Amino acid sequence: MSTSAGTLTPSRKRSKWDQEDENEEAQPPLSIKPSKRRVKARTRSPEPSQPDASTSAGQALPSPFRSSHSVYVPPRTRHPSILPSRSVYSYERLNQIEEGSYGVVFRARDKQNGDIVALKKLKLDEEKNGFPITALREINALMSCRHENVVGIREVVVGDTLTQVFVVMDFIEHDLKSLLTLMPSPFLQSEIKTLMLQLLSAVNHCHANWILHRDLKTSNLLMNNRGTIKVADFGLARRYGDPVGVGGMTQLVVTLWYRAPEILLGATTYSTAVDMWSVGCIFAELLLKEPLFQAQNEIELLSMIFKLLGPPTNNSWPDYSSLPLAKSLSLPSPQPPQFRQKFHYLTTAGIDLMMSLLTYDPERRITAEEALRHPYFTESPLPKHPDLFGSFPSAAAGEKKRKVFDSPSAPARVADYKLLTEFDETS
Repeated sequence: MSTSAGTLTPSRKRSKWDQEDENEEAQPPLSIKPSKRRVKARTRSPEPSQPDASTSAGQALPSPFRSSHSVYVPPRTRHPSILPSRSVYSYERLNQIEEGSYGVVFRARDKQNGDIVALKKLKLDEEKNGFPITALREINALMSCRHENVVGIREVVVGDTLTQVFVVMDFIEHDLKSLLTLMPSPFLQSEIKTLMLQLLSAVNHCHANWILHRDLKTSNLLMNNRGTIKVADFGLARRYGDPVGVGGMTQLVVTLWYRAPEILLGATTYSTAVDMWSVGCIFAELLLKEPLFQAQNEIELLSMIFKLLGPPTNNSWPDYSSLPLAKSLSLPSPQPPQFRQKFHYLTTAGIDLMMSLLTYDPERRITAEEALRHPYFTESPLPKHPDLFGSFPSAAAGEKKRKVFDSPSAPARVADYKLLTEFDETS
């Protein structure tokens, strides 16, 4: 019995994958004409699913079993690309800006394009439960709330160890807290309106994307030299649902001076109204050039709130008595609000906006969307264009305040001081 080079041992059990490979190997080149016996053995027409043996270029098509991906899976080009995080050494460190509870912020320069950025190093050295939830919430919130008045996140870079994780954000020259402290005079009414419109626009965008900031204050509002502010530091931010606060929410939120009264009284479910109370405190701080409630503890803060707004009543806050800590407080005697005495130069529309923001009942507190349409922003003086704002030296950029040389003081009168004319007379 004659054998050929392609003959296999009949005792070997061959699968369909083996047969396909062998057929490809045994197939003669396209330039050799197959024998009549082989052609006669393959008189059946090929199945519709089988590709043609050759192309116009004279090259064999790959077998369907040799496909680079399954026919049921779309090509990789339809999926988002997954790239590894860049190294932090892609940036040149310039100087440290500040250190907070959740990270240290540096100013740095991108070595590829020269952009100046802010690098926030997450504090992971003492973390025992894996990656901190606060950092995950901050990154998720910044990615969900991309807005012209929210600080932009660029990427996350890593160092040599697992504890070296940096969030790369846009660099902004100032924060409002430092600016209010260093400014020789407070903002004008037209400038305050512009800043408040930008803040309300950013807060409204966050709330529309189901994000609570929960730590709005002047030190977390950044401002560049073109009059644009950006909300930053989303370390306490979190996504919420509808209804708000299902399953309870922590009370350890919002810096004390900007904390809403419902949180001070132990509420475990709260809404976007806690951010609006903080906006009201920021509005007052822009007008007064100092924080509105500079309290040392929660009891003192409640006392200051009661003094400005008057003690809560069943009319002003129907749910007050149901709060956990309400029964432990003794309310002062009823008195009217003291807004007009506190803000002497604010217009009637401005007082109305302030009272709408600093309202006891969270259900009646004005929303960011409603505040943007308040008549205060359409009365004279109108909001100033951001490009018309003045510029200031940036402490974050390491710029020093320009030294102001004092002019000579007026001459003091001395008894033996002789005028020039007296010298002329004696000479």
